[in-house]
Amino acid sequence: MNIFINKIKQYQFMFSELVKRDFNKRYKRSVLGILWSMIAPLFQLIVMSFVFDRVFGDTMEHYTIYMFAGQLMFNYFREATDNGMQSITSNAGIITKVNAPKYLFLISKIMAASINFLLTLVIFFIFVIAYRVTITWKFIFIIFPIICLFVLIVGTGLILSAMFVFFKDVQYLYDIFTLALMYFTAIFYDVKIFEGSIVAKLIYLNPVFVYINYLREIVLHNNIPSLTYHLYCIFYALLILRIGMWMYKKYNYMFLYYI
Repeated sequence: MNIFINKIKQYQFMFSELVKRDFNKRYKRSVLGILWSMIAPLFQLIVMSFVFDRVFGDTMEHYTIYMFAGQLMFNYFREATDNGMQSITSNAGIITKVNAPKYLFLISKIMAASINFLLTLVIFFIFVIAYRVTITWKFIFIIFPIICLFVLIVGTGLILSAMFVFFKDVQYLYDIFTLALMYFTAIFYDVKIFEGSIVAKLIYLNPVFVYINYLREIVLHNNIPSLTYHLYCIFYALLILRIGMWMYKKYNYMFLYYI
């Protein structure tokens, strides 16, 4: 991870320009512009609340906050990794002319998605206050699952962007994967309904759910997860990051031949 940070500092101007470009490109020719990053999740939340609140709302306190927390983290993961997948091929014109680390283009995509995430996080806290959820000093621990999720996204992005250079079908397969992953992330239902079954154990193998559950524990239950749970979060993030770094190191020299 230190290698990434040092390289970003070395190419700071180029990196900042890439982030600005990727962020502004999303809202180009849009009347509402940056407001879409806040409005879109709200519309999605309203629709999901209307559908699922009738089923799960009566059995769970602050169900809207519960669902918003899941939607917030999952959408961040999906958007950042989906955008990062094409970071190498979409910047082929620059990569072939500028001698810069190729993962800078990936991280710039992720940072642009991270800005959208932080804007939506502000809306999330407005909802927390509106629903009179007690805010305590423990809320500072929310930064931990967010950092872990960011590291996981970087690792996943490294894997996907490397694979996409060689296999364009990865994009379609990943769309199917994220759709299936959404239902195994317990965004709109309580994982306790599967308590004691193999399904519950499988859901906890999903690192995105692990980070969402951490956020929910802090916000809804004012509870800091155990040390074991923290190690569990770190393990997932570093494992995927290590795999992604290995793939880039192994196939980096071949990218220019395929883009």
